[in-house]
Amino acid sequence: MGIDVHQHIWTPGFAEALRRRARPPYLDGWTLHLDGEPPYEVDPRGHDPGRRLEFNRAHGIDLALVSLSSPLGVEHLPPEEAWPLIDAFHEGARELPASLRAWAATCVTEPDPVLTAKALDAGFAGLQLPATALPDAAGYTRAAPLLDLLEDRDLPLFVHPGPASTSESPAWWPAVVPYVQQMHAAWYAFRAFGRPRHPRLRVCFALLAGLAPLHVERYMARGGSSRGAVDPDAFLETSSYGHQAIDAITRAVGVEVVVLGSDAPYASPPRTLLGEAAEHTIAVTNPSRLLDTKGAVPR
Repeated sequence: MGIDVHQHIWTPGFAEALRRRARPPYLDGWTLHLDGEPPYEVDPRGHDPGRRLEFNRAHGIDLALVSLSSPLGVEHLPPEEAWPLIDAFHEGARELPASLRAWAATCVTEPDPVLTAKALDAGFAGLQLPATALPDAAGYTRAAPLLDLLEDRDLPLFVHPGPASTSESPAWWPAVVPYVQQMHAAWYAFRAFGRPRHPRLRVCFALLAGLAPLHVERYMARGGSSRGAVDPDAFLETSSYGHQAIDAITRAVGVEVVVLGSDAPYASPPRTLLGEAAEHTIAVTNPSRLLDTKGAVPR
């Protein structure tokens, strides 16, 4: 049972909620407007659930986790603006086919554990937070009530890149520069501030945490400790990387914490040259442990 922990689908209700807005983030038809970025033409076919099921079958994916697109900046809006969009996403996500499960979302400007608990208790796989909300000690302190909820419910956290301005930059710039920087900071901030406060939390970092684990030698050279110590509940998903990066990460932290992620509809699941056993570990064993499915498709 292949499990992809990182996909996105904009449900009709969520798209309509974006269209009702008059300032970023908003949709004008299928043209997306964000702060500090040029208008972007969204391809609605990429967010069609039927097409996604076909895509998943073609790639051997039996279960995919979809989430709110954190780079939109929805979670960073004031609560009165954020929650209508988040609620629209949640409502549509609950209506998706059983093989498309979802991460819950929440507002990070004023964290509300009560509203977040209500969403989690509606059957979501866990909670997604933008890396831009978790860059340092203050971020993890602010998010602590939300992370306590996850520990209490034995649910995982998914850390995804947040908003990134692309003004006067190439189209590839956000994914290659600020997204990577955000994930790198969130990984080391979790190690320094998040894990001591939340010892039982399972957490997954998108895009291999910006390859942060490969900087362990620099970390040690500047006073870090615990060389070789691997956090078995801090997972790294593979979206937009291939064999070279995935192989390097497994050499740094082992294959046991690497999980499959594609970032569909923006990319496809990666292929590696690590062999059938490693592929099964990345696509089945590790995601099952992250989600605590014990081999069953959760719903």
